[in-house]
Amino acid sequence: MSEESLPDAARPAQDDARPEYTDAGPEHAGELPEYAERVLEVSELIPPGRVMTYGDVAEWLEEGGPRQVGRVMALYGGAVPWWRVVRSDGVLLPGHELRALEQYRAEGTPLKEASRAAEGHLPRLDMKRARWDGGERAQGHT
Repeated sequence: MSEESLPDAARPAQDDARPEYTDAGPEHAGELPEYAERVLEVSELIPPGRVMTYGDVAEWLEEGGPRQVGRVMALYGGAVPWWRVVRSDGVLLPGHELRALEQYRAEGTPLKEASRAAEGHLPRLDMKRARWDGGERAQGHT
């Protein structure tokens, strides 16, 4: 994914190796881009034991798409329940499978056990049972 596909506010600064929280002037240093802030707010609304896909979050925000949400979560999602924003196929986030699995089990998130033929024998999320549509909170969301 190219950074050109991100909304302007979600693009990281180009002149620094670490993610920068704004492309505004130094008076706003440390602030999250507005789009990123909105994505992270949605991730915090997802109840324990439930998940939303990257596309679900983008659809709820009525802005961006799955890749933009994924980019925000990759850059800024460490301080929120990142394991609740997932791929639509239920596959655990590569490189973070064990940490996510620990969270899913602690929260009682529905899982489908892996077959013996599955690589790494890791379960997947049971998307039919785990997926959250925003419930009542989605009604008043802007």
